[in-house]
Amino acid sequence: MQELVKEIEELKRERRAVILAHNYQQDVVQDIADFVGDSLALSRHAANTDAEVVVLAGVRFMAESASILAPEKVILLPDVLAGCPLAASIDVEGLREEKAKYPDAAVVCYVNSPAEVKAESDICCTSSNAVAVVESLPHRRVLFVPDRNLANFVARFTDKEIIPWEGCCITHYRVTLEELEEAKAARPEAKILVHPECRPEVVEAADFTGSTGAILKFARESDAGEFLIGTEMGILHRLRVENPGKKFYLLSPGLICPNMKLTNLAKIAACLKEMRPVIRVPEEIRARAYQALERMLKVA
Repeated sequence: MQELVKEIEELKRERRAVILAHNYQQDVVQDIADFVGDSLALSRHAANTDAEVVVLAGVRFMAESASILAPEKVILLPDVLAGCPLAASIDVEGLREEKAKYPDAAVVCYVNSPAEVKAESDICCTSSNAVAVVESLPHRRVLFVPDRNLANFVARFTDKEIIPWEGCCITHYRVTLEELEEAKAARPEAKILVHPECRPEVVEAADFTGSTGAILKFARESDAGEFLIGTEMGILHRLRVENPGKKFYLLSPGLICPNMKLTNLAKIAACLKEMRPVIRVPEEIRARAYQALERMLKVA
């Protein structure tokens, strides 16, 4: 493994590349990355980095967002099959049909969506800024796509009418209230931290709900010594590194995203060596999607 790490470091220097990894990536991928964060943080970093090449260790919609924000850069996705079932739950045709039903509604698009859907939306959001984005709009009605659970979470914090798309993250959706109650009974002193993509009843029973970045912050600042984590298992690595005196347990064994686990060191080395697969959003889509992402970045 050390030889592979050395090869990647050499290729990064040669290609003037930076590796950006999502919090859900494998431990070794997070360790070699130049930056690790949630979707919002990755978006900001991709837009601001001076690197000529960005290796996006995540899934396709994240690489597309990097391409939208930084079209002059080469965006590499180590595994072209790393997709997202939530993003696949919506398409442009379906969104247009829904928009026709609610002509007075603004379309808020979760970044976990295809570039074409972003281009058809008024503004994007992430799980960390979704409430702020909705509140920033003058509209009284909001068509929120594609995650219904995040839409339900946002509705708790606004008096606007939130119309949800019926998509969901299948990984977070696996967590049930029964699992939460069993885990809590086994570790009654533990704080329960969950992602807003979880079911509403799971969110309601948790001690804290937030993005991966917000979960990391809560854990750092909390006086608690034990935590039950209700989001993809990859975040446990960073939680344990940043909080060596605290204990972290996965809320459900089903919290594993197979798409996030497709990226490994060998694939990162190969994509830097071969300079592919390249993710590039066509300009006619990119220009419109850029407006939706730019509006988001101005909010929070």
